[in-house]
Amino acid sequence: MFTGSIPHALGSLRFLERLHLGANNLKGESSIQELSFLTSLTNCKRLRILYLSFNPLIGILPISIGNLSTSLQLFGASACKLKGNIPTEIGNLSNLYQLSLNNKLNWNYSPVNWTITEAPRFEGPILHSFSNLKSLEFMDLSDNALSGEIPKSLEGLVYLKYLNMSFNRLYGEIPTEGPFANFSAESFMMNKALCGSPRLKLPPCRTGTRWSTTISWLLLKYILPTIASTLLLLALIFVWTRCRKRNAVLPTQAESLPLATWRRISYQEIFQAANGFSGGNLLGRGSFGSVYRGTLSDGKDVAIKVFNLQEEAAFKSFDAECEVMRHIRHRNLIKIISSCSNSYIDFKALRLNIMIDVALAMEYLHHSCSTPIVHCDLKPSNILLDEDFGGHVGDFGIAKLLGEEESMRKTQTLATIGYMAPDYGSNGIVTTSGDVYSYGIVLMETFTRRRPTDEIFSEEMSMKNWVRDSLCGSVTEVVDPNLLRGEDEQFMAKKQCISSVLGLAVDCVADSHEERINMKDVVTTLKKINLTYLASSY
Repeated sequence: MFTGSIPHALGSLRFLERLHLGANNLKGESSIQELSFLTSLTNCKRLRILYLSFNPLIGILPISIGNLSTSLQLFGASACKLKGNIPTEIGNLSNLYQLSLNNKLNWNYSPVNWTITEAPRFEGPILHSFSNLKSLEFMDLSDNALSGEIPKSLEGLVYLKYLNMSFNRLYGEIPTEGPFANFSAESFMMNKALCGSPRLKLPPCRTGTRWSTTISWLLLKYILPTIASTLLLLALIFVWTRCRKRNAVLPTQAESLPLATWRRISYQEIFQAANGFSGGNLLGRGSFGSVYRGTLSDGKDVAIKVFNLQEEAAFKSFDAECEVMRHIRHRNLIKIISSCSNSYIDFKALRLNIMIDVALAMEYLHHSCSTPIVHCDLKPSNILLDEDFGGHVGDFGIAKLLGEEESMRKTQTLATIGYMAPDYGSNGIVTTSGDVYSYGIVLMETFTRRRPTDEIFSEEMSMKNWVRDSLCGSVTEVVDPNLLRGEDEQFMAKKQCISSVLGLAVDCVADSHEERINMKDVVTTLKKINLTYLASSY
């Protein structure tokens, strides 16, 4: 892990394209000064990726950030304790398509209670110059002290797919056009006084009472009667025209209908519409999935088909159904109004990031408590997820405290078969390395979708031997097929990432507890794997 300040000499690397310094202990020169090393990087005209996240830089972004390479595509400075106003000049980075400036709170734990350490925050308004970032796809400004209204000019960011402005001090009406039509309530929660559409779980925006009354009076007296007369005239013309064509020859083909309007619907809205896919909403089950009754936020009743991705044939069934539906239109045939895929969460949020969360929890128990704690029963059922898919370790029913100068102790309480270390199961020896072993097994299960107690495993071929052998051959044979598909554009990046993860898991499950790595090294390795994968995705 690097410490100290970031050297200005990096600016001499004029052909530098990628700079990854994330997840270290690098600091700025002074908490009240601008981060001057960014000015030196303006000499790097080919710089495409600049990742500084998870460093206690504690400083101010200089206006010279707008002079960074116009080729810059990713700028990550999350959890860096940056403060002050975001420079308007950041809008000069016209090719930027990922901007991460969130400042999440630092949580500290003591045996008595939880406390929140207040961190520096960005202040000031949401910049109008953000609308110049026409290529932007990802923007995270959450957990800051930004205030004012959200500029309507941001509606022009047509490629924006992810937006997070939560936990700020914003107020006023949320824009409704462009990409804002697709964002959910999670993008704007915990702000000062935002208002907008009911689907965002916000109060409606108020309008001036006197002006509304005047407009209503004008509508009733002059405009509505005119519109009503016009509509009546058009209706009479329509009826007369239909009567003239009554004897016309009807077409022999099926009645032509306008194309159904395609809607963007988030997974969260589908989940709520089907009441959490509860049994009461289940209409039926088939070979490749289930169908649920649901009601969307606009009141439309829909049938929601959920495919079982564990069945490989489900993908072929979906493709075949799409091929048929794209050729037919009729008022008595069901219409497809949208589709939603959550497969990306499997790789990033529901797997790798969750296991990083679990590793952080175990690192705290082993290395940050005044008395080291051994969980003794780490397994998937003891890992809970919150609404943001964050991982939380629970069930300390058989946990053990290691006293001073005590690296191991004995117990007669057995953990879960398949997850407990050999030294624990045979001799009852409790050490922190026993938790490391359990973590390695859970890590394997997460990325192979195989349990250590599955029938394919035996004394001759255990799960850890199965995974270890695959690293010498083809890792694709053991990985969950939902994670790794040959047609995926990022196939090689994902394959390398998963190979690294499984290699780490093998290091965790060494037969001898003295040969296993510790949780500090596990956390560091996982963060590096995640950063490498993120960088290779661009």
